[in-house]
Amino acid sequence: MARGEGAEQYSATSLLPPKPGQDDEIKIAKREQRRDHLSICSKICYAIGGAPYQITGSALGFFLQIYLLDVAQLDPFYASIILFVGRAWDAITDPVVGFLVSRSQWTRFGRMMPWILISTPFAIMTYFMIWFVPPVEQGKVIWYLVFYCLFQSLQTCFHVPYSALTMFISSEQKERDSATAYRMTVEVLGTVLGTAIQGQIVGGAVAPCIRNNLEDLNSTLASEVNISGISLNDTKQAYMIASGVICIIYVLCAIVLFMGVKEQEESGHLKADRRMSFFEGLRMVLSFGPYVKLVMGFLFTSLAFMLLEGNLALFCTYTLGLREDFQNVLLAIMLSGTVSIPFWQWFLSRFGKKTAVYFGITWAAPFMIMVICIEPNLYVTYVVAVASGISVAAAFLLPWSMLPDVVDDFKVQNPDTHGHEAIFYSFYVFFTKFASGVSLGVSTLSLDFAGYQTSACTQPDSVNFTLKMLVAPAPVVLIFVGLVIFKMYPITEKRRQGNRKVLQELRDSDQDSQTDSTELGNIV
Repeated sequence: MARGEGAEQYSATSLLPPKPGQDDEIKIAKREQRRDHLSICSKICYAIGGAPYQITGSALGFFLQIYLLDVAQLDPFYASIILFVGRAWDAITDPVVGFLVSRSQWTRFGRMMPWILISTPFAIMTYFMIWFVPPVEQGKVIWYLVFYCLFQSLQTCFHVPYSALTMFISSEQKERDSATAYRMTVEVLGTVLGTAIQGQIVGGAVAPCIRNNLEDLNSTLASEVNISGISLNDTKQAYMIASGVICIIYVLCAIVLFMGVKEQEESGHLKADRRMSFFEGLRMVLSFGPYVKLVMGFLFTSLAFMLLEGNLALFCTYTLGLREDFQNVLLAIMLSGTVSIPFWQWFLSRFGKKTAVYFGITWAAPFMIMVICIEPNLYVTYVVAVASGISVAAAFLLPWSMLPDVVDDFKVQNPDTHGHEAIFYSFYVFFTKFASGVSLGVSTLSLDFAGYQTSACTQPDSVNFTLKMLVAPAPVVLIFVGLVIFKMYPITEKRRQGNRKVLQELRDSDQDSQTDSTELGNIV
């Protein structure tokens, strides 16, 4: 009888209505779980959004220097000014745009998406004009300087919000890391695509050169036709076709990003309650030790790979004598990097991110030395290119995988400071772009001092020696300096996991406060 009464009592209890607000609490928990989880489709769409920056970046990085020198036929001194000023201006706009993005109001499309959408059409127009040779001789330098700076500014309005979007697609660190791996894979594919489009189209119309470069360098006949019968106008047209194709891809990627990714609005505890000024943001990022060490480390390693990237086309063309094959060597580097991305993602998950930095970045150093120590050989050059691509993959993946860890560490140490993500990302992009400007400007100016001859089929020994220094010893030294700085980087795997737990507790407490508010509303 007692047993039956217990069963009856249990049945009656199970039929009692839930406590006020209990259903709301369950719904909020399920909604937060769904919001934090990213589908494969969302990750792919997010990753595709990173392709335009890498496609245009690889085309400009590998080909703009040789284009300005041999197609636009600018003096190396003026080419160095364009490359340095353009990248320096680009670097300056990054923290400015990051500051403006951090102060942007939330819209129906999000806070980052409007920047991406509005900048895209203007960016592709200015990009196309970079690869157009104006019909006037006197205004060429101003032409390229203006359109190069405009494009870099407009692309910054795309890339800085896109980079900061990492923090707003999910609050779960595992999902962000996974999305970052997708992004890095697509971005390396983007560099492959940019290198392939620009290289294969332009490679079929190699710029004319002068065999007797010491005599009659300005000869109209010599500058119009090379030994393959391809005119300079054919080469100019090839560059414009390549830029047109890249512009179309740029627009398509922006559309996919907009249609496939939903930006999450900050809520509760993580919502910005005060807009910081530009100088407050600058002081904030430069006073945070882990961020400074991370940025300085990648500043030197990025400078190393940018020196290699910016001078490799000239090195293959003149020092190695691979004028007809240099675009394929560049493509081999990018393909190798693409294939290596999944391996490095597994490696950093298995052995930690700092260990991946040491192994990944140093892998290319012996091969850089090898390529300048042996006699020019196409097959050996391909081997070196494939090996170097493995390090390029690590250099692509690791910074963007480690930046969210620094931002999370800052959140844990400064729980009352909010709305800072775009500032951290923009200043990182600032430093890397400034390094790019320095590398391109210094290397082109070095070639000018060495006696570079525009439109020549061969270069003096001093130029070849300078190119060797720019693609091997200088990058190796910069890599070594960067790794020494990384030794002081404080965020270990143990600290990273601890930060993850603390932030999860903050989100849980915020969710509880929202539930309490809901219960109070129901009671009232």
